[in-house]
Amino acid sequence: MPFQEIAPEKLSHAVVRQIERLILQGVLRPGERLPSERELSERLGVSRPSLREAVAELQESGLLTAKAGAGVFVAEVLGSAFSPALIRLFGAHDEAVFDYLDFRRDMEGLAAERAARLGSDTDLAVIAAILARMETAHQKRNPEDEAALDVEFHMAIVEASHNVIMLHMMRSMFELLREGVFYNRQIMFRQKNTRSLLLDQHREINAAIQARAPEAARRAVEAHMSFVRAALTEDRRARQNEEVARLRLAHEAERG
Repeated sequence: MPFQEIAPEKLSHAVVRQIERLILQGVLRPGERLPSERELSERLGVSRPSLREAVAELQESGLLTAKAGAGVFVAEVLGSAFSPALIRLFGAHDEAVFDYLDFRRDMEGLAAERAARLGSDTDLAVIAAILARMETAHQKRNPEDEAALDVEFHMAIVEASHNVIMLHMMRSMFELLREGVFYNRQIMFRQKNTRSLLLDQHREINAAIQARAPEAARRAVEAHMSFVRAALTEDRRARQNEEVARLRLAHEAERG
């Protein structure tokens, strides 16, 4: 018979599996500090030696890292998706920006569709709460806050899609966006008309997801990302035109 005796599991192994699952599911985020040893052992209901053994195993596997005098943190594993050389290459070529936007349009359209179908009521409440914060930031005319909340909003949709591969892949992509590798997000929030249009687009995305309308959610995301692409194209063209105009002005000054 294909049965084997079930051996009791070490407590440290159970702790490892729980923390691994929380990292995999995106509940524990890269760079996040874990509670103190005393607090975490109490929450998990295990002894400190068992917890230390689990933490040591997770450090060895590269999922946790200890910082002297600061505590234990989830390792910054997102950057490993792209090599430093490739990141530099992305930042040096405009075509990478537009390929990135096309990739986001396709992937986030799928994520929005999944969020409308599979997202829990809590997931949808989180998305709505971030949109409410975007409304407040818009009224305060703070481009930096609006840009940061824009990333949070899109990331919340990916999280609501409940696909862990998509989750970690898109977190890695957004991390590069936060670092300005692809483009400066604040460019999109400098002009009043653009800011208002972007907010309306996020409202439409949220409305479709809250209505649990998958196709409408996908179309709203695709329309939004197409708008972002067009706006960045126009911004680049305007900067190129300004460079030419300055050359002409300098040349005219030399002739005069």
